[in-house]
Amino acid sequence: MMNHYETVFITTPVLSDVQMKEAVEKFLGILKESGAEIVHEENWGLKKLAYPIQKKSTGFYYLVEFKAEGNVIQKLETEYRRDERIIRFLTFKMDKFAVAYSEKKRSKKETKVEE
Repeated sequence: MMNHYETVFITTPVLSDVQMKEAVEKFLGILKESGAEIVHEENWGLKKLAYPIQKKSTGFYYLVEFKAEGNVIQKLETEYRRDERIIRFLTFKMDKFAVAYSEKKRSKKETKVEE
């Protein structure tokens, strides 16, 4: 059974654009190899953290929405923990309301781009 998930990870702010892209590619690759279907991804860029993490006050935020089986999450999160570029992550299972909200939000953005 494929569930709908959203994962956000924060990388250390010292990464270059190339290093950030490499980190993103790595985690997208892990998802795809595990049979996940990427629904949407968003680069939120460099943001101020609510509180310092590992003496850093900013980090690069990246969001991925995907469909996968539950066993994929443990593998993904193990890889997050092993990667020193990742300073925080959060993955959650989206219920049908979160999925609908996300789709609505995306379609609004796409409409704005077309205007």
